[in-house]
Amino acid sequence: MDGVTVIDHPLVQHKLTIMRKKETSTAGFRRLLREISTLLCYEVTRDLELTMERIETPMMETDAPILEGKKLVFASILRAGNGLLEGMLELVPSARVSHIGVYRDHETLQPVEYYFKAPESLSERLVIVVDPMLATGNSSIAAIDKLKERGAKNIRFLCLLAAPEGILNFQSAHPDVAIFTAAIDSHLNEKGYIMPGLGDAGDRMYGTK
Repeated sequence: MDGVTVIDHPLVQHKLTIMRKKETSTAGFRRLLREISTLLCYEVTRDLELTMERIETPMMETDAPILEGKKLVFASILRAGNGLLEGMLELVPSARVSHIGVYRDHETLQPVEYYFKAPESLSERLVIVVDPMLATGNSSIAAIDKLKERGAKNIRFLCLLAAPEGILNFQSAHPDVAIFTAAIDSHLNEKGYIMPGLGDAGDRMYGTK
């Protein structure tokens, strides 16, 4: 699909398969999510802009590349987004963090917002929104609506799994936001869950139902 990057690295696909298995424990799921999020972060930040800086090594002075511009923002859609966030912060510990509280009403499948906190100067930063699942897309759309209201202009969306229906819904609302995912699954069921999917990511992370 245009505007969607599927991260098909063998390690990503291997870890995702283990996460899909229903017998994978809560602890195992959480560990794998942290590991896979580091690999996904590597890909979603692959084309960050660099500038040159004069440094001194133990041997001599040299010009070396360093990230340009203001610190990145990782925007976690609560609660499941925090599972991706932890691994990404291990790779980019200087990143700023935004938390967006949005949950999906299981009756209407529509998003309900309850919390929003973001750093300043969003208009000058790359914002990477993270949520394990892009199912209907409604929660992700609502989160990005809020970020754009606060001035964010350069946004990417990162997830573990996406459904075709969610991608189409998301892109109709935010065609300017690139999607990065580890897999595009078959479809949504009548309850709005991704099939074959991996269940509810938040419940599997935290051992809740």
